[in-house]
Amino acid sequence: MASFTDFVPAAERLRVVLDANVYVSAFHSLRGNHAKIWQAARRGTFDAVVSRSILAEVTRVLRRLNLAEQSVQRALREMAHVAEVVSPRPVAEAPLSDPDDLHILECAVEGRADLIVSNDHHLLNLDVWAGIPIIAAPDFRRMITRQARRTTK
Repeated sequence: MASFTDFVPAAERLRVVLDANVYVSAFHSLRGNHAKIWQAARRGTFDAVVSRSILAEVTRVLRRLNLAEQSVQRALREMAHVAEVVSPRPVAEAPLSDPDDLHILECAVEGRADLIVSNDHHLLNLDVWAGIPIIAAPDFRRMITRQARRTTK
């Protein structure tokens, strides 16, 4: 089975938009599976792309989860440092049952992403948007884990 990395030249890293739900899970559970995805971004395994609207959503949710404000601010600084922050332009309407997810698609298009990673079924149901595959976070984690094993052999 072909991996998404098979479609990206070897000299380039995947450009990936992580949905806010992936960031929230990573920062809320620092030893969880989503944290492993974020750690891979920090190591440079892939290039994360984020927008201000994703940063705002992460902020809102982490505060709603009663994460200490110092931890929220540290997470945002880290995201802005590690990820490329883009300012998306509006895109044409997408066949989403939740229009609040449109900002993820806009970020992916503006950031020339190779992949969108989400746990949101509204996005996952699209499968592909503007030629950009949308996959579940557990699948992406397995993919980068396999890729890391291949490069260390």
